[in-house]
Amino acid sequence: MGPHRAAGLIVLLAFAQPALAQTSGWHFSPLPGEGDRAAMGCARDATPENFTCLAVRCEDDFTTGLHVHSSRFGGDAGTWDMTLDRENLSFAAETSDSPYGARIHEDADLLLDRLRHGTFVYLRHSGDENAPFAFIDLSGSMKTIAEALYWCAPRVLPAEQNAVSDVTTDPSQLEKNNEPSPSRPQ
Repeated sequence: MGPHRAAGLIVLLAFAQPALAQTSGWHFSPLPGEGDRAAMGCARDATPENFTCLAVRCEDDFTTGLHVHSSRFGGDAGTWDMTLDRENLSFAAETSDSPYGARIHEDADLLLDRLRHGTFVYLRHSGDENAPFAFIDLSGSMKTIAEALYWCAPRVLPAEQNAVSDVTTDPSQLEKNNEPSPSRPQ
């Protein structure tokens, strides 16, 4: 492959990357600035123009955030109806400063647990009563969410770390190689 073709391929891949945000299934979020800090699961019929996704994100304060990300005309804030493994639920999503449309605060831990261990989700904004539900397959959600949240823990500053122990061990108290321990009363 010549240098011109390689450069053309790189440019083509750079322009193709934003479309990855709307592919079906569970994967790392390819939205700008997200890197591997968020897992995103999109509906099976997602396209770059028409998509509904759920995102699990490591927030700046090291908490776990659950977000709705869609191409819905009226935005993502509001009440969403969900069927999660044959159980009907509804939850409120509020506008967020993140790259996603809205964040779910109420019952987010319960929903996160169900997303990890469930099999499917049907999702629709309550304002879109005549629209079909988006089907999100949860295959691979547990692994992708776990990988995205792996580093989501507060870092401990050196001043807050435990000091090195000053406990010393008397070598005569240690067991010697190839010798049995002294007998003790039982």
